[in-house]
Amino acid sequence: MLNEELISLSKARMLHAQDCLNEARILMAANEYKGTANRAYYAAFHSLRAVLILDGYDSKKHSGIISKFREIYLKTELFDKSISDAISSLFRVRSASDYDDFYIVSKQDAVTQLEYAEKIIKLISAYLEKKYSI
Repeated sequence: MLNEELISLSKARMLHAQDCLNEARILMAANEYKGTANRAYYAAFHSLRAVLILDGYDSKKHSGIISKFREIYLKTELFDKSISDAISSLFRVRSASDYDDFYIVSKQDAVTQLEYAEKIIKLISAYLEKKYSI
């Protein structure tokens, strides 16, 4: 049985993910595409951390979280491997928009990033509900 502290942490992270997703939607409505991409990425990132903590894994390194999620959940096909591309896109666009001075997030990029984040959160939420009643 899982430790109640880990379950509470997972729930808190999913709430954080949902908050980031809501912020992404608000930014999208305001035509703030860079902000949309940033918040969409963090929505997905926090949901990955929410599920991984239940396996006893945590890291503040983004690459570590993404790598471990792929190892535990995608290589074993607990989740459809197609979300690996979504995770890569979210990370790539967020990184480019944060660190490349001349990178512009287009409206279509922002729409896609938001859709990817929504898909990932939906899948992880359903998994947590089914497996852990979270």
